[in-house]
Amino acid sequence: MKKVYINSIASISPQKTYDNSMFLDEITDYNDTVIFAQDPDYKQYIPPAASRRMAKGIKMGVVASKIAMDEAGIETADAIITGTGMGCMIDSEKFVSAIIDNNEQYLTPTSFIQSTHNTVAGQIALGMECKAYNFTYVHSAISFESALLDAKMQLENDEANDILVGGVEELGAHTTKVHRVINHIKPEAVTISEVLKSKTEGAVFSEGANFFVVSNENKKSCYAELIALETFNTLKKNRVSETIEIFLKENNITSNDVDAVVFGNNGDVYFDGYYDQLSKGIFNKTQQIYYKHLVGENNTISAFGVWLASKILKTQTIPDIVKINDVKSSEIKTIVCYNQYRGENHSLILLKKC
Repeated sequence: MKKVYINSIASISPQKTYDNSMFLDEITDYNDTVIFAQDPDYKQYIPPAASRRMAKGIKMGVVASKIAMDEAGIETADAIITGTGMGCMIDSEKFVSAIIDNNEQYLTPTSFIQSTHNTVAGQIALGMECKAYNFTYVHSAISFESALLDAKMQLENDEANDILVGGVEELGAHTTKVHRVINHIKPEAVTISEVLKSKTEGAVFSEGANFFVVSNENKKSCYAELIALETFNTLKKNRVSETIEIFLKENNITSNDVDAVVFGNNGDVYFDGYYDQLSKGIFNKTQQIYYKHLVGENNTISAFGVWLASKILKTQTIPDIVKINDVKSSEIKTIVCYNQYRGENHSLILLKKC
């Protein structure tokens, strides 16, 4: 089977990450329970008339995909594969509200058309006139991983050369209120420096779009090689270390060969224990990295973890703001990304330097 390479990256997040020439050089310090993505200049990528008709999630996805495509040096892709847990929530809420307000009569179809989960992938395809494979995965907190796994298998089996893959989430007002009621969002505001010290339930919710061009060709722009990816719907806390060791063994390495591990800690007092046992156990002598204190939590935020790992492998630098411990490696060749959400939908991604 052919190898799989990440040849370009793009991120729109609550931090200024849309500029690939920078690497967390400017940090926005939040003190809130919900944080929104920082907008690039959409006019540079989308005609203003079209932009006005797009919800934020669509605009973020379209722009992030264009940034990734430009960096990879391609004009179209052999496939467009996206992941989203909640889809285009803003338009979904608009349509449902219109149903209620208008007593189910005189409804315009625009919000409904733009509320489907595959709207982002469709808009991207329309923009580049791509009529190839177009698929959207809605698999909760492993939606992005499902999309990436699909792309990986196609590339390994030589079914495509360049695939655009990404994850998109946007915040809707009503949905955010629901998550507050069920304690998925923290009850009090926290700053980025205090997230791991928080002793309350829930996380800081966010939105964003992260896109990658993956290919079976190692190009000059290559960030990382995607070695392996595995997901687990359920996994007991006392089985996590064993599961990761099996995952590494299947790829002919051990925990001692891992130069850095990217954790998905979000400050939830009930579920950060999954990461704590690893940081004190099999990875206690490994450089540990986290990111959700900077960009919050959502169903495809693990894609930002891949963005971060890819950037580290290419630049061979780790910003101090993402370091959990002080362990250092002379060279960063291998990174493992581990994420879970509320004890479910665990994912493991193994990346290596190109």
